[in-house]
Amino acid sequence: MRGVVKLLAAVAVIGAGVGLWITAPDRVDPERFSTLTGDAARGETIFTAAGCASCHHEPKAEDKLILTGGMAFPSDFGTFYAPNISPDPDQGIGGWSVEDLANAVTRGVSPKGQHYYPAFPYTSYAKMKDQDLVDLHAYLQTIPASATPSKPHDVGFPFNIRRSLGGWKFLFFSEDWVTEANAEQERGRYLVEALAHCAECHTPRNALGGLDKSRWMAGAPNPSGQGTIPALTPDKLDWSAEDIAYYLESGFTPDYDSVGGHMAEVVDNFAKLSAEDRIAVAAYVKALTAP
Repeated sequence: MRGVVKLLAAVAVIGAGVGLWITAPDRVDPERFSTLTGDAARGETIFTAAGCASCHHEPKAEDKLILTGGMAFPSDFGTFYAPNISPDPDQGIGGWSVEDLANAVTRGVSPKGQHYYPAFPYTSYAKMKDQDLVDLHAYLQTIPASATPSKPHDVGFPFNIRRSLGGWKFLFFSEDWVTEANAEQERGRYLVEALAHCAECHTPRNALGGLDKSRWMAGAPNPSGQGTIPALTPDKLDWSAEDIAYYLESGFTPDYDSVGGHMAEVVDNFAKLSAEDRIAVAAYVKALTAP
């Protein structure tokens, strides 16, 4: 009997050690950015394509560059609130280094080593290029600072245990591209799968909140509980590439309907990008396969 107890104790210790290893935060190598110089003008384009202001601007502010956060994102796991990402050194991210930003955006890890919830789409941003991260950091320093504190998330037990998110990342976090792309298709894939993180809304999720990549872009329930996010796959969307590019620029569908909901923010961002970028996204969508 004593031998069985010792064996169980050893298994428990080993299991705890493996659990701590799996759930530990993974950080970027800071040497990746040591030789890069940020360009704020290019960073503004990255900021726009990534939709940063769409989630982080103060909900009632007309100026979308008042990045105090506060926008609510309801889900089955609780309600998440976008944080202050203005360059305020205390309440925002003004004290963050490029490495800090890279850890947050591509690893979902805070400067203090805490896991971020995947309501922040770092699972998509993980594919961002190093130069784009450095440029984004440079641009974020030029935005007006705000001392408004971030609103805490409304998340109950057990989802409020941050360390457990390391296990979620172990199961669902990947830097791999979902679709194949040749040289001409890479820009569209980069915009859709990384910067614009389109799949975060247009792809259904499993019971634990991970993207169901077998149904890539096949539409999904709206996390708010109101309606659904439409599919972009060819069995559901019969728009031409020109229709898609025009929609991303104007917000008008081929049926003369207009964009609504959070997608209006997305269109506002894409309208500020180049026509070539919108065409690249349209080409990506048209190349999707049915689930």
